Amino acid sequence: MSAALTFWGPRSPFAPFGAEFRRFATPARAAESAWYVPAADVVRDGDDAVVRLELPGVDVASDVTVEVVGHRLVVRGERRDEHTGEGFRETRHGSFRRSFSLPSHVAPEAVSASYDAGVLTVRVSGVHAEPESRRITISGVTASDEAPAAEGTESTEDHSA
Repeated sequence: MSAALTFWGPRSPFAPFGAEFRRFATPARAAESAWYVPAADVVRDGDDAVVRLELPGVDVASDVTVEVVGHRLVVRGERRDEHTGEGFRETRHGSFRRSFSLPSHVAPEAVSASYDAGVLTVRVSGVHAEPESRRITISGVTASDEAPAAEGTESTEDHSA
């Protein structure tokens, strides 16, 4: 069995079907190119999470927003179609929205963003840090009403005879 290359050129026996195929495929290509989803990487850097989105050809200053909504990091924007004319294109364009969950202890002030060489970098400080804990004093409880010390902790009472 041999492998052969099929050329879609003027000498190809499939050439008559080329125009028909393009006419059939054009609506699907147009609909397919109406959306754009940028690739994203999320990595850990110490206690921080770093989100990198590939946004080449996007005017980040006017077409991209980064915000914290509830406990979600939301990046939205648009990659505009600036090409005119007919031809074959593999670049995608359109509006996009990427959303990432945040732990409840992360404040909106912990988020910063920068853009360089077609990559939007969003740093969320303290994502992987242990949330601070604070013991709450219960009002209205007297010393005799307090629960005994938890197992494994030292008691201040002397139990010797």
